[in-house]
Amino acid sequence: MPKTTPKNALYAQSGGVTAVINATAAGVIETARKHRRHIGKVYAGRHGIVGALQEDLIDVSRESLATLRGLRYTPAGAFGSARFKLKGIEQNRTEYQRLIEVFRAHDIGYFFYNGGNDSMDTAHKLSQIGEQLGYPITCIGVPKTVDNDLPFTDCCPGFGSVAKYVAVSTREAALDVASMARTSTKVFVLEVMGRHAGWIAAAGGLAAGKAGDAPQIILFPEIPFERAAFLARVKQSVERQGYCVIVVSEGAATADGKFLADAGTKDAFGHTQLGGVGPVVANMVREALGYKYHWAVADYLQRSARHIASKVDVEQAYAVGKAAVELAVRGANAVMPTIVRKSSRPYRWTIGSAPLAEVANIERKLPRDFITTDGFGITAKCRRYLEPLIAGEDYPPYVGGLPAYVRIKGVGVRKKLPPFGR
Repeated sequence: MPKTTPKNALYAQSGGVTAVINATAAGVIETARKHRRHIGKVYAGRHGIVGALQEDLIDVSRESLATLRGLRYTPAGAFGSARFKLKGIEQNRTEYQRLIEVFRAHDIGYFFYNGGNDSMDTAHKLSQIGEQLGYPITCIGVPKTVDNDLPFTDCCPGFGSVAKYVAVSTREAALDVASMARTSTKVFVLEVMGRHAGWIAAAGGLAAGKAGDAPQIILFPEIPFERAAFLARVKQSVERQGYCVIVVSEGAATADGKFLADAGTKDAFGHTQLGGVGPVVANMVREALGYKYHWAVADYLQRSARHIASKVDVEQAYAVGKAAVELAVRGANAVMPTIVRKSSRPYRWTIGSAPLAEVANIERKLPRDFITTDGFGITAKCRRYLEPLIAGEDYPPYVGGLPAYVRIKGVGVRKKLPPFGR
């Protein structure tokens, strides 16, 4: 049998980053280095797919072993990410052709795209056009999204850590409010991420140890917001407990689909830009009930808080990176590694896979039976699902009282092609 020459690999990060996306990068890179018979060099796109289009590639081999090991505990996107959605092949064939040209120029035979719904779609389309243009490329979508809304996987790497942060923050803030409520703040609102799916908001419910504990109210995208019912529950909570803690998803909307915080603009993916539902809800309480309030927006803090990451999440993030490479060298293509739950108590999981054609552009929302009948809390079933995902701590090393995160050198690969459009 003739000996085949190993093809190079390209790894790219996409969309909003997480506390553990670099652990996935470490899983891809370290595993690729163990498969020299199949994979030659490992490159990374500088700022994701944008770097690939502009032939702006990073030579991962120029990074020290200490830096690569440090990726496992460093948050954000070490190689740079981007919110850049490739349109359909027929709408913008030029960009897909350019990607294949870059892959051909640098002998790239493997593409690992680490992202969410839109990224899975891109990886799928790229595998198709590679075949059409006579340059087959093995494309593996690697799951990542704090929104936890990818189908076919029990959970998405990145979610467990943001869920832990939100649950911890809710419990700590509730203690603060409870201690001051007699003479000061009676209502606290925490705004969390989640455009169409309420997984992150649901995680705030883990803060409650028993009935009546904070958060007394959770506002989910899946449950249409009703002002009168909401204000009645706030009033009831303040009268019974002395205070009220509210966790609200940025995607909370009325029955007609209008977001409470619609800013009237679109983001790079064409999604409605949401502009601060926390103060909207807090002002509603002030105007109707007159309670003193405070609100906070978790924003980037929830997805970058590596100092309090879930150990389970870190392990799963690394595992899907490792599995992506193993799937590729076994000949799989246009698939995504998935996390398969074997049991909840004790929590056991393994790795499976799903076709990108079935994953792409599908959002998995919070099931109705995970939300209480009144629409303001989580059920026992939801709690059983969530609790294992925030389990365990995986602290980064500290130096001088601060986490010692790593930064890559980011040495570029010599360009071989003319500049591309934008």
